[in-house]
Amino acid sequence: MSVLSKLEENIPSLRRYAWTLLRNSSDADDLVQECLLKALDRIDTLRAASDLRSWLFTIMHNLYVNRWRRMKLRARLAADNAEAEPAVGPSQQASAEIQDVLRGLSSLTEEQRQIVLLVAVEGFQYGEVAAMLGIPVGTVMSRLSRARDRLREFVEGRERPLLRRVK
Repeated sequence: MSVLSKLEENIPSLRRYAWTLLRNSSDADDLVQECLLKALDRIDTLRAASDLRSWLFTIMHNLYVNRWRRMKLRARLAADNAEAEPAVGPSQQASAEIQDVLRGLSSLTEEQRQIVLLVAVEGFQYGEVAAMLGIPVGTVMSRLSRARDRLREFVEGRERPLLRRVK
């Protein structure tokens, strides 16, 4: 299988991760495109034993941190207008449940949302996520635990407002 085919296989996962980071389809597509261009430009630096999928997610994370965080305010405003419609319209109950899940994810901090997506949706191991994000494994585990607790509270209707850190 060629490298281009392997890159192409990872596009849906990259899109999901980008959308979770940016909450805007257009910005997410731009981030995926930039990630793929950077990967193609640096494909010769990928070692044969390296995991292409982890490498792509690391590139995307670094692009997000370096470029897209400056536009955080814009992304938050755009999130209110983001369209998250499935290809086939679900029943009214399923649609309401999807909206509940999206609201629950929105209640998480950005760091918690990243961890939940990478571990629960994309299936990365804690060590892989830690390497991608440049944080200790314990931090991954801690953020995931807090995110699960917060989601559980949200589902049970016991949601508490986020406590903001004072800098």
